[in-house]
Amino acid sequence: MISIYRPGTSSLHRLSAGPKILFFAILTLIMGLSLTSLPMLAIALVVVVGLYVLAGFGLTGFARQALALRWVLLAMLIPQLVFLPIETAAINSSRVLLVILACTLLSMTTRVPALLEACERGLTPLWRFGVDPRRIGLVLALTLTTIPTIVRFGMDIRDAQRARGITPWPHTFVVPLLVASLRHADHLAEALVARGAS
Repeated sequence: MISIYRPGTSSLHRLSAGPKILFFAILTLIMGLSLTSLPMLAIALVVVVGLYVLAGFGLTGFARQALALRWVLLAMLIPQLVFLPIETAAINSSRVLLVILACTLLSMTTRVPALLEACERGLTPLWRFGVDPRRIGLVLALTLTTIPTIVRFGMDIRDAQRARGITPWPHTFVVPLLVASLRHADHLAEALVARGAS
């Protein structure tokens, strides 16, 4: 299964997958519910940037991930500007952006097998209700890893186009990204079949 995990020795890398997932789940929940003003947004930004620094990726790593999401940010921001005040639209879009960046950091510091194992272990009590924790764990792990992986595809496409002297306009960017995303979906399907989860 494709992963964006980056080896490291930081405290975030060494933290067990279970507590790490719980921490990021609480963090994203807090950001999703409480970021309703610019001061709160600024605090959340400092926290997320601090986590990237703590993980050893630094400000450069954070900036690289944030830059890769610029088209996602515009896609969220522009429609909202039609119906909402500028400040509200900016806060809403930035809140989603910070949540994605936090999930990206979780994927960058945790191997996919560890994510799967932690999710399945945490959901084991659901067996008594007829729910298969393995399938739910797999869905959660895929959710945590797919968006950052597609973001990485976007970064690779942008770098390749710039290397060839192609200006990365939306119409020259979307089609290669769609092709890469569909190829990734095929790889995921093969991994699911191999794992017996189809």
